[in-house]
Amino acid sequence: MTVPAGPGADAALVLGAAVRPDGTPSEALRRRALHATALYHEGRVGMILASGGPADAPRSEAAAIAEICRSEGVPATALVLEDLAATTAGNFERARPLLAARGVASVLVVTDPYHAPRARLAARGLGLRVRISCPRLSARAWARAVPAALREIPALALQLWRGLRR
Repeated sequence: MTVPAGPGADAALVLGAAVRPDGTPSEALRRRALHATALYHEGRVGMILASGGPADAPRSEAAAIAEICRSEGVPATALVLEDLAATTAGNFERARPLLAARGVASVLVVTDPYHAPRARLAARGLGLRVRISCPRLSARAWARAVPAALREIPALALQLWRGLRR
């Protein structure tokens, strides 16, 4: 997998997506993890922070991301796990101290294109300046992502409303 050219960053922050009840990663989670792996192997990021909590799955989203990254050759020393966040804003809230403790100054947030506007808004709401890097979605993946993309409409509206109340 190659990623479109663009500036690199100190770290990639991979936002979680569903882990199925049997512990296998959803297509979205796998796609995001593979994209972060490609960024790492291309030298565009120096580390990967996998973020996402347990929800109702037998293992956390972060653990599933890390497993995929390790299976694709990313060393454990280049991986940091945040396995408590349950929301997009929570990903940023919980990742911020982990990144700061490692001296990370620049972050590429890895998420899907339909989730990127809300992710960027959530980061800005916390005063974070981030760049977004999205995996390419095939026509088949876009078709399967329609329910998630439609779910983003009210979620984005809620994020905007919360931002206006601050």
